[in-house]
Amino acid sequence: MTRLTADDWAAAALAALAEGGLSAVAVEPVAQRLGVSKGSFYWHFANRRALVEAALRRWEADTERVISGLERIPEPAERMRALLERAFGDPRDAAVSFRLISEADDPLVGEVARRVSSRRLAYMEEILRQAGRPAEEARGLAVSAYGKYLGLAALVRVGALDEPPASVDSATAELGL
Repeated sequence: MTRLTADDWAAAALAALAEGGLSAVAVEPVAQRLGVSKGSFYWHFANRRALVEAALRRWEADTERVISGLERIPEPAERMRALLERAFGDPRDAAVSFRLISEADDPLVGEVARRVSSRRLAYMEEILRQAGRPAEEARGLAVSAYGKYLGLAALVRVGALDEPPASVDSATAELGL
């Protein structure tokens, strides 16, 4: 049997968070998700809060990995299309994003949600400026697109939609790309 790493626990905690919010990130259910006893948790973390922190670090690092990968695409319009395909094709990230923003009253969660959301908005705005949009327009379009992403996640969360519609084409059209 392969020994689990702290990152394995963080990934499982992030999946639990996507499904049930911050309260779902508890040692025993995450251990069950991994198929191990909760005793193995203590090899990696002192307490639940440390696990939550690791999950949040992983979510933030995932954002940076996606951005880094997108930077290999030279054409801004194609880069934005790839970003939107990734975003709308990953319902788990949308669920995590929505849930963390919804639980921003927790100081740690709020800080990470603000930082990640600000980073994502700035990156989208940068791509739109590179595609020739004026700065103010680029900012408005980025906010609108990210708001749509979170709004669709919210609609899925409350059961108004079974899953987000494949809206990459409409999103790129709205962005004028």
